Amino acid sequence: MRYFITDDDPAIRSMLTHIIEKEDLGEVAGEAENGSFVSTPMLREKRVDVLLIDMLMPIQDGIETVKKLFQSNYSGKIVMISQVENKELIGQAYSLGIEYYITKPINRLEVVAVLQKVNEKVLLEKSLDDIRKSLRVLDVGDYKGKKSQPAREKQIMDSAKYILSELGILSETGSADLLEMVEILHQLEEEGRLRREFPRLQDVYMRIAEKRLGPKSSKSSLNKEMKASEQRIRRAISQALTHLASLGLTDYANPKFEYYAPKFFDFADVRRKMKDLDDDVDPGKSRISINIKKFIQVLYLEAKEELQK
Repeated sequence: MRYFITDDDPAIRSMLTHIIEKEDLGEVAGEAENGSFVSTPMLREKRVDVLLIDMLMPIQDGIETVKKLFQSNYSGKIVMISQVENKELIGQAYSLGIEYYITKPINRLEVVAVLQKVNEKVLLEKSLDDIRKSLRVLDVGDYKGKKSQPAREKQIMDSAKYILSELGILSETGSADLLEMVEILHQLEEEGRLRREFPRLQDVYMRIAEKRLGPKSSKSSLNKEMKASEQRIRRAISQALTHLASLGLTDYANPKFEYYAPKFFDFADVRRKMKDLDDDVDPGKSRISINIKKFIQVLYLEAKEELQK
């Protein structure tokens, strides 16, 4: 992954470069002290995947720079950095199309976590683009009839990973369980068994447990693994709700919030979560129910739809 850092403070640029290189997140392709040095042609020439840019800088600030970049069809990812906590300014940054917002003073753990998520998203998008290109090159109707099941399965799994990344939970432990559920649903659909009705969650949990432990495992071991899987999935979905609610709280017009929140969750629950976050309510005391079945159904359908874009 290639980064470009724009910040008027040389100490910040040096610190970010050190974190990126030490944590093996990629390489820094260049840096600048204000946005006037940054342009879409220059970033393309340097093959920059991710631009890290300060919000407030002399001559040309981050907001103005981001506007100009997207007006000139910049396609890379942008992470904004600033000590500003004004919700309107942060919301404006998200509405322009930035991926994440890192607060100053710089925290190494936050930087690493954010850049890992951005890296995952870049790689997933590249993978999906490759799949779409292959579909466009070949005759789609003939291709669908000839391509192997493993090929189709890999495509829908890549698509599901992209969506989990959009929901901010790809790095969560429960994401592996969710992906296995997508894989099982795909297999059931290939067998023609998904057209009648969505399978019971317990049956899907059992298939995951048997796949991990073996079908000859004891009933108690399988039940234990089923419960653990359900708990991991519930935590991951809860984190997705928190992520979307945070985006909505910062900017109600955030495109990710507008698209994913009403699809994956009942909007009353989203609003309730936003209020909990705004009131700093302890997550353990939240009374919001998690509809696992709905989430998984939507995830599978969205993964299929993503491949058609």
